Amino acid sequence: MVPRSLFGPEHEEFRNTLRRFFADEVMPHHAAWEAQGYVDRKLWNRAGELGLLCMAIPEAYGGLGADRLFSIVLMEEKAYLGATATTFEIHSDVIANYIFHFGTEAQRLHWLPKMVSGEAVGAVAMTEPSGGSDLQAIKTRAVVDGDDYVLNGSKIFITNGHHGDIFVVVARTGDSGEGKRDISLILVEGDRPGFTKGKPLSKIGMKGQDTCELFFENVRVPRSNLLGGIEGKGFMQLMQELAWERLMVAIGAIAGARMALDVTLEYTRNRKVFGKTVDSYQNSRFKLAEMKSEIAIGQVFVDRCIELALEKKLAPEASAAAKYWTTDLHCKVVDQCLQLHGGYGYMMEYPIAHAFIDSRASRIYLGTNEIMKEVIARTL
Repeated sequence: MVPRSLFGPEHEEFRNTLRRFFADEVMPHHAAWEAQGYVDRKLWNRAGELGLLCMAIPEAYGGLGADRLFSIVLMEEKAYLGATATTFEIHSDVIANYIFHFGTEAQRLHWLPKMVSGEAVGAVAMTEPSGGSDLQAIKTRAVVDGDDYVLNGSKIFITNGHHGDIFVVVARTGDSGEGKRDISLILVEGDRPGFTKGKPLSKIGMKGQDTCELFFENVRVPRSNLLGGIEGKGFMQLMQELAWERLMVAIGAIAGARMALDVTLEYTRNRKVFGKTVDSYQNSRFKLAEMKSEIAIGQVFVDRCIELALEKKLAPEASAAAKYWTTDLHCKVVDQCLQLHGGYGYMMEYPIAHAFIDSRASRIYLGTNEIMKEVIARTL
């Protein structure tokens, strides 16, 4: 309805490249990856070879130094194709960002080139079994012992946990009683003694996405692994990146909603009921019109948030609004689209069935939608 103005010819050319990559090297294997609970490791190496990882990281650290719009194109294409097993954006636009923005120069030089090439897969270890969105209640502890930290604790729902080589671990390093001041981010290599990974978790949807538990039992890491080198900065570091991360969810939600609508338009134009195509009934036309309108409205807001993010002016309440509204919309759209498919919508051979089960988690991760409303309410 409203033409988008964010992207230039170079971004659209890259979009075509991504569509070929996902069509040729991802989607043919997606069912197998869903069965095993994670993608094959060689996909990470292939993505690195093609320059699809950490594109915004400067050339000095092995990246392309590209603008974030290239990353956004990747997020949109992944969501539109339903390639939920791939988690490049978590690696490239979350973990790499932490290391680039907050790490010491030695940490950047050591890890970022490996992440760009796909040699090292990154993950952030934040959520714990005893609590979800309450970061100040973190129990995983890192205690100084000589030149090392000794970590004990556990994490759950960790994306890239199975393949992860470098983990940004949220840990408690102080006892001031002021939660924010006691949190630090510590880099932990995946092969450290005492660090173990659980089996991939069995989930309702997003079955191919690498998600598992992590356990730290007297894991020793050098104090030089403290992200940025100063204790007590972890909460601030997490909050500084959170608006962008929540916007990433909104970007995927709108693209996923568009995909659901498009496949449903095609289905209803060809499926006949009582001698007429499904899209010829007024109820169908009105539902499709409502969804098209709401997706267009959401896209305009998300695009404006992207512009603000590129200018480093995106407010936390704006990203919270984008995250909760678009994920609610995404779930509503896929539910209505499944209904328009009738019984076939419940069959896993149809994309709408995958979209239905995969979309639900977006209202939970990166802060539940109830937490998003609380963030907004604080600004009233």
